Amino acid sequence: MNWSRALLFNAVFFGLTAVMGVAGLPFLLTPRRWTMAFGRLWARCVLAALKPIIGLAGDVHGLENIPPGGCLIAMKHQSAWDTLILPVVLGDPAVVLKRELLLVPFYGWYAKRAGSIAIDRKGGAGALRRMVADARAVADQGRPIVIFPEGTRTAPGQKLTYQPGVAALYQALRLPLVPAAVNSGLFWGRRAFVKRPGRITLEFLPAIPPGLGRREVMAELEQRIEAATGALEREAMATYPATVSGSAAIRV
Repeated sequence: MNWSRALLFNAVFFGLTAVMGVAGLPFLLTPRRWTMAFGRLWARCVLAALKPIIGLAGDVHGLENIPPGGCLIAMKHQSAWDTLILPVVLGDPAVVLKRELLLVPFYGWYAKRAGSIAIDRKGGAGALRRMVADARAVADQGRPIVIFPEGTRTAPGQKLTYQPGVAALYQALRLPLVPAAVNSGLFWGRRAFVKRPGRITLEFLPAIPPGLGRREVMAELEQRIEAATGALEREAMATYPATVSGSAAIRV
């Protein structure tokens, strides 16, 4: 049953993406906000298909912790669900993503026009400076900036090294830094064909104020994200033991 549901969802996902991707090409010539609005519509459609086909929904907690105007959001990244939900709940975010994604047909075209911030992960200090400059322009517009501090998707129970980009943005822009935890990988794994029914939880935590040193802010950020993510994973595994059993190492 899970395989048949997954097959149906993937058919809907890729079919919807192809149709909307072609139909929306004129939006690439419109103002940036129009392109973002079209991308938000696509994300809503994909998320709407998840519930009846897979039985997978989502909850978002802690939106009151996101300050008005420009801010940084450092989010755990476990699944494609994470990138779908961001424009829906944040409205007009700028997501820091690896430069190679801008070369992906349709997705890359829309991501670039919507104002994403590209980073060359092999570009060293020069790439960091360009990322900071692009992010400063976004912050001046009052848009939230989202960065995945580990730089890629991680499996539930896994933790990678937190990359220096988040500290560079925090110190250069002097904006509040909002940690965010998620347990999406328990239900929609990285490169996983089968999606599992249940409820994903995304939680925005209280902001870290600007002004901390590099080591201090990185230690605080990592501790908060990993502790909250572990708690969300344990809660999901207790609530849906048959669904997510074996999909993650339980954190202690």
